[in-house]
Amino acid sequence: MLRSLKDLERYTVCATDGDIGGVVNFLLDDERWTVRYLVVQAGGPLILNGRMVLISPISFRQIDWSTKRFDVALSMNKVENSPSIDVDKPVSRAHEQDYSRYYGYSYYWGDPGLWGMRAYPGLLAEERSSAAPAVDTTESDDVHLRSASEVRGYHIQGSDEAIGHVEDFIVDDETWEVLYLVIDTSNWWVGKKVLVAPQWASRISWSERKVHVALSKEAIKKSPEWNGNEAINREYEARLYDYYGRPVYWEGGDRTEGSSLGKDRPDR
Repeated sequence: MLRSLKDLERYTVCATDGDIGGVVNFLLDDERWTVRYLVVQAGGPLILNGRMVLISPISFRQIDWSTKRFDVALSMNKVENSPSIDVDKPVSRAHEQDYSRYYGYSYYWGDPGLWGMRAYPGLLAEERSSAAPAVDTTESDDVHLRSASEVRGYHIQGSDEAIGHVEDFIVDDETWEVLYLVIDTSNWWVGKKVLVAPQWASRISWSERKVHVALSKEAIKKSPEWNGNEAINREYEARLYDYYGRPVYWEGGDRTEGSSLGKDRPDR
C-alpha cells in the first residue's frame, strides 16, 4: 500500500521489551529514492530521553497501522548502545557501515536490488548473521542519505516556470521506495496538489534547494487531480502515467529515466 511519510511521523517504535520513542523524520537514499532509516526520538524508560537514533526497516517485525506502531526485532539496550550519529548532518557511508556492523546487517548498497540483492528489507534481515560484514572501504566518505524534512520545501522548477514546492513523499510500505513527490502548487494554483515520480526529475540542485522537472506549468495544471484524503489506487496511477506518457513501473517499466536524487544532470 502507498502511504504518506507525513502520516507516519509520530508513530511509536517498539522494541521487544518496551517503547523506544516516536518517529520524527526519515533518511532518504539519494540514489535509489528509498527510505533507509527512521529517525526516532528516544523516550522510553531505559533509553536516554531526547536522543535521536536510527531504526532501519530491516529490523521491522510487524507494523500495526491501526495503533500506529512499528514493532522491531531489537532490544532497548541494543538501541541504547547503538553508534551515535548526528542526524542533523548528512550521514556518510562510513557511518552506515558502523551501523550495519553493530546490528549485524548485510549492506544494502553495491547490488542491483532495492535492498542489496533483495526487493524488501525483511528479506535482507533474513540474511543477517552473527558475523559482522566485511569492511567496505570504497565510497566510505560518500554521502547518500538526505533528511526528508530538509527536502520538503525544495522548489520545483518546470521547463518553463516555477511549479511549486515539495510538500511530502508517497512511499510503498513494503519496499519503502519513494514512488511520488507531493508537489504543492498553491503559490499559483490554490488547492491543487500533484504527484510526480522522482525519476521524472531532470536535475536536483542541493545548493539551490531546487528540483528541476521536464514538465511545463500547463502540463502540471492539467494533470490528474489528486485527493490527499483518499488512498492512491492503481487506477489513479495508471491515469497519471498515461497522462505523462511514461511506462508504468508495476509492469517492469523503466524507472531509471531522469536522475538520481544525489547527482546534478543537465535539463532535457
